[in-house]
Amino acid sequence: MTDDITVFSGSGSPEFAKEMCDILGVELSPADITRFSNDCLQVQLQANCRRKDVYIVQPLVPPVQENLVELLLMLDAARGASASHITAVIPHYAYARSDKKDASRISIGGRLVADMLSAAGATRVITMALHSEQVHGFFSVPVDHLTAVHELADHYKSKDLSNTVVVSPDFGYAKVASQFARLLNLPVAAGSKQRMADDKVVIDRIVGDVAGKDVIIIDDEIATAGSMLELMDRLREENVKSISIACTHGLFTGKAVERLNNQDDVSEIVTTNTVPLTAERTPDKLETRSVAPLFAEAVRRHNSGESVSSLFN
Repeated sequence: MTDDITVFSGSGSPEFAKEMCDILGVELSPADITRFSNDCLQVQLQANCRRKDVYIVQPLVPPVQENLVELLLMLDAARGASASHITAVIPHYAYARSDKKDASRISIGGRLVADMLSAAGATRVITMALHSEQVHGFFSVPVDHLTAVHELADHYKSKDLSNTVVVSPDFGYAKVASQFARLLNLPVAAGSKQRMADDKVVIDRIVGDVAGKDVIIIDDEIATAGSMLELMDRLREENVKSISIACTHGLFTGKAVERLNNQDDVSEIVTTNTVPLTAERTPDKLETRSVAPLFAEAVRRHNSGESVSSLFN
């Protein structure tokens, strides 16, 4: 039963929200987002929310601050309209990388934004591939933390993987990389990564046998691709045969597209649609897999009172 589901979308990715709604068999409800002359935003939800199970779809993608404020205002509007439950559906939670105090006098943005979401009215959050496990604990409301590992693995199941090794960019992501590798029955290697004082990433060696192998590098996110290039340089020193790249969140900011397009031995780049991409931010060899069905299933199960835990693994 989805009669009491009402879905709204911010400006971040209305296409993602529409795909979710098509799968759920519900209409995407309209919202009016306007800007005053003093640059303040105003949101009006243009569908009844009273006693409804409301879902507001908004990835925190560039422009992140604009999309965050939109989401906060939409949550507040739903609360003021007497919604019974208000779920923030955030395919990409950008502030997840601000998850620790690793320098003096800095804020932990991941926790602050989590507090803001609950203060604005969110009673639940559905998101995907948070940067680290501790970010899940920043939220004071329940969080459905989905993974794209199965969807990414499905892309490779029809390929010849007889000479393939999965490579994690560092030991911190090795657990997820191992899960991905098990789905494909492949061995795992990892980069030994250090972040220097100037915030430069250095990978000094590869732990594991990759010589002469086809490798699949898997990571949670690619932004400027600086770390990815460093990792690929070390892999080439090990004489790998070919390189494929997979990630959940393909941001491709800064010089990422130029950098990735210049890697002749990269056969493909596989990502999901958690981040909407313009033509300028789309690498040449990109393949995009949709995770909207996974989010729609999480919404359906949450609305019907079914367990969502199987979607986390």
